[in-house]
Amino acid sequence: MKHIISVTVENKPGVLARIVGLISGRGFNIETLNVASSVDSTISKMTMTVLGDDKVLEQVNKQLNKLIDVVKVTDLTSERFIDRELVLVDIETSVEERAKLMEFAQLCEAKVISVRDKAVTVQMVGDREKLDSFMALIKPYKVIDITRSGPIAIGRAE
Repeated sequence: MKHIISVTVENKPGVLARIVGLISGRGFNIETLNVASSVDSTISKMTMTVLGDDKVLEQVNKQLNKLIDVVKVTDLTSERFIDRELVLVDIETSVEERAKLMEFAQLCEAKVISVRDKAVTVQMVGDREKLDSFMALIKPYKVIDITRSGPIAIGRAE
């Protein structure tokens, strides 16, 4: 199971390295990881996706909470939350196919952000399910390159 974990940490050098080292050192895999400062510049928010069952999650939470620089750990998977991910896709296309691809992107609520002689770059933002569906729909096209941000998430207050 994929767990989306939000970790609030002190914004200091080495904190990210300690957290990643702690998790990977225990044999757990971080599938995605995003870090950015928050409203308070001394605090950063980390959003990570960790694969594993409830025992793995419990172990990760315990280990993270032992670190001095960690302020709060929240497993968003078991709560109400909003998540978004960004995908950038470079798609090879001929001049003849370009208009069709641009129309298709618009129908999928994606945005063409770059047009070149033989390719277009499409940007899409949404939850994992929406992006996975989009990626399945563009399989007939030749994908030159793809970059996915991984999810960022925020808990929803009741």
